[in-house]
Amino acid sequence: MNLNLEGKYALVTGGSHGIGLAIARGLAEEGCNVAICARNQERISQTLMELQKIGVEALGVQADVLQPTSIENVMKTIIYNWGTLHILVNNVGGGGRWGTESVEDTAEQVWIDVYNKNAMAAVRFTRLVIPFMRKQKWGRVVTIASIYGREGGGRPWFNMSKSAEISLMKTLAMNTSLVRDGITFNTVAPGNIMIPDTGWEREMKEDLEGFKRKVDLMPLGRLGTPQEVANMVVFLCSEKASLVNGACIAVDGGESHSF
Repeated sequence: MNLNLEGKYALVTGGSHGIGLAIARGLAEEGCNVAICARNQERISQTLMELQKIGVEALGVQADVLQPTSIENVMKTIIYNWGTLHILVNNVGGGGRWGTESVEDTAEQVWIDVYNKNAMAAVRFTRLVIPFMRKQKWGRVVTIASIYGREGGGRPWFNMSKSAEISLMKTLAMNTSLVRDGITFNTVAPGNIMIPDTGWEREMKEDLEGFKRKVDLMPLGRLGTPQEVANMVVFLCSEKASLVNGACIAVDGGESHSF
């Protein structure tokens, strides 16, 4: 299937690892030039080499999205080099295991940092990219939330931030002045995904039997992969998804309880 992405310019935030890396790779394989931002310069360099081998232009900017000026620097670097941006994937985030099970013993700063890393990072990147999408009359904004943004469970600071991301995309999708300029806004809500060096992998190493019991309760009897999430994101970024606007699509193997 030709997704008509060849020659377009995309930014994947948090694009050097896990789901973000899979998305960056997937877009590049469709001929899209890809910029990434992340905190770890070594991972950025490795990702750029991989993307360039695919045969597209690639940019990498070291950034801490908890700092608004760092987000501004990412966009300034991209616009300086490319002049525009067609696709924004708000992937950076996390914090689902931050704090403790005790709400009252978890510091307020955890709530603030998780909200800033997820929802406010998405707000800031989206606001900065909209003028360029308006000018070219075409754009795709896809935000990576979580099934816990759609239902209860998990830790409240994480759920709250992911719910806000879903609300942001839906609200922008109903703004006629934006979408009639050819911009769509969608959310992808992953379930439990096996990502190297994150919580599920640590849990598997520390308690393999306990890990297996949890996974066996999932409908498919397995965790998802970053590539399976990326497949949906790449489609939403394409011309083929022109009528998909304001959607929140679960990529979870049937794990979530919400409709």
